[in-house]
Amino acid sequence: MPAQPKATLEQLLKTLGFDATVEEHPLEDGLFLDVKTEDSGRLIGRQGQTLSDLQYLTNRLLFQQDQNVPKVMIDVGGYRSKAREALVQKAKEAVEKVRRWGDVVELEPMSAFDRRIIYAALKDEAGIEAQSAEVEGTTKKAVLLRPKH
Repeated sequence: MPAQPKATLEQLLKTLGFDATVEEHPLEDGLFLDVKTEDSGRLIGRQGQTLSDLQYLTNRLLFQQDQNVPKVMIDVGGYRSKAREALVQKAKEAVEKVRRWGDVVELEPMSAFDRRIIYAALKDEAGIEAQSAEVEGTTKKAVLLRPKH
């Protein structure tokens, strides 16, 4: 039986005690599930951690049912899109600093998901090199931007 991403997430939310509706939208590399609920703050969690965990669990459940299921991205109340816009803005400001001063700019430690957003935002920036660096005391990595020589 093929995996049912929307139904799986709805059942998971119901089991967790959330009254929510889910809208499904196709993406070029997967599926976007938009959750509408009155309790969005609790579902998003601190710095989006609960939302990230929910997305991870949903993808694991779907993969268990069907290994060919497309990857699911979950958002609650537009949180991810606002966070993505903020990250892209931060990357562009860092690029301007690198260009203006010629120094290395280090962005704060972030998750792999957030780093991918940064790298996607920088892919067309000529003369800028970006790389991830380990940060002591955390599992997250920082992104370093520097002029490309």
